[in-house]
Amino acid sequence: MEEFHKVRRLPPYVFEQVNRLKASARSRGADIIDLGMGNPDLPTPQSIVDKLCEVVRDPRTHRYSSSRGIPGLRRAQAAYYARRFGVKLDPESQVVATLGSKEGFANMAQAITAPGDVVLCPNPTYPIHAFGFIMSGGVIRSIQAEPDDGFIPALERAVRHSIPKPLALILNYPSNPTACVATLDFYKDVVAFARKHDVIILSDLAYAEIYFDGAPPPSVLQVPGAMDVTVEFTSMSKTFSMPGWRMGFAVGNERLISALSRVKSYLDYGAFTPIQVAATAGLNSDGAEIEEVRSVYRRRRDVLVDAFGRAGWHVPPPPATMFAWAPIPDPFKAMGSLEFSKLLVERADVAVAPGIGFGEHGDDYVRIALVENEHRIRQAARSIKRFLASAGQNADNVVPLSARR
Repeated sequence: MEEFHKVRRLPPYVFEQVNRLKASARSRGADIIDLGMGNPDLPTPQSIVDKLCEVVRDPRTHRYSSSRGIPGLRRAQAAYYARRFGVKLDPESQVVATLGSKEGFANMAQAITAPGDVVLCPNPTYPIHAFGFIMSGGVIRSIQAEPDDGFIPALERAVRHSIPKPLALILNYPSNPTACVATLDFYKDVVAFARKHDVIILSDLAYAEIYFDGAPPPSVLQVPGAMDVTVEFTSMSKTFSMPGWRMGFAVGNERLISALSRVKSYLDYGAFTPIQVAATAGLNSDGAEIEEVRSVYRRRRDVLVDAFGRAGWHVPPPPATMFAWAPIPDPFKAMGSLEFSKLLVERADVAVAPGIGFGEHGDDYVRIALVENEHRIRQAARSIKRFLASAGQNADNVVPLSARR
């Protein structure tokens, strides 16, 4: 039977190939150290859990909730932006709660995209940034992910050579998967470009609070005039170790927020009210929980970089996020990120995410998630050291067992 149109537009899910190998290895009793999926292992702060338990006992909270987010939650998000970025938001018209930033991106794409609209998207990038628009009938034009001096000239070329003119530009700093960070000066240049060409900016700031080096990452909304063209997405998944709670936000331009809210009103009733109340408590807290999460990831990053380096695999230290973007060791680079990732599962009992899953320009890299404790990271490094030593200079002849079948 022929696949449906929207399904045909989606490529094979490359991460699933690694996931199948993980499952098969574990079924045979292998102890796989999973550094692939960015699924936080840290517990949600107890104060947030306690608030959820308190509120859920009230049967009135078991009813349908608000798709836009309860008023207290939207006010808390606006207060967070005021404290953290000095950005003033109207919680009634410029803030909407989402079921995580992923859902927010997908539904924003549904809200603003007409068939054939062109969207400028970094490559490599988090998959929903591109495929949310592809599923909505849009066309992706890839741009570089690094926020350097070549970024604006690349945007200008994209505008000159895109028909129709691009509808939107996606930003993601700190970046998943590359961990690149952007400066406020960079954002000023991007906002000037967007206003000049009447392009919407959609900024994914999910890792705003997971940073290690230098100043805290800025928001593009700090730039004067950005509110005219921008919506920014944040998430509590990583900041508060709440991935399964599915709580995020979209904030910014009133017209765009209104469009997103209208689409969401047809699709969901919002997160469970006790979750929204507990999230409100987290946003209104003193930030101690955030600092502890940040400290854990910083320690894991340092252990990873040191231990993998000693094992013979140079991993550049990420300045932010819960990921390292690691170049494939030279002897294995020709096989590409998917086959190398399979090889690590089969020969080192270590799982990573193949860079090709984030775009073709990521194929020389793998993404390593800081989702295991320091002991397990060192254990992974020892396994990788043995694997690299056994492969030696004959890496060209080493192929995953799955490729032989």
